[in-house]
Amino acid sequence: MRLVDAVYKRIADLAKERNLTINALANLSGVPRPTIATMTKSTTVKLSTIYGICDGLNITLQEFFNSPLFLNENIED
Repeated sequence: MRLVDAVYKRIADLAKERNLTINALANLSGVPRPTIATMTKSTTVKLSTIYGICDGLNITLQEFFNSPLFLNENIED
C-alpha cells in the first residue's frame, strides 16, 4: 500500500470509529474536505494536514501513526 493510501485509510477508520463523516471531520479539523477526499489521488500528504486531522480528532500524531498500516512491510512506496 502506498503511504498516502495508508494515511487516508487511517483517517477514514478513525472517523468511522467516531461516527464522523469526512465532511464532519473536515469541519472539526479545519482541513478542507477536498483535501481529505482527494488525498489518494496524490503522491504526498503534508504533515500539517495530518496534524490538523489529529487536532480535530483530539489525538496525537503518535496515536495516529500507532497502527499496523504504517509498518514497513505494509508500505510499498
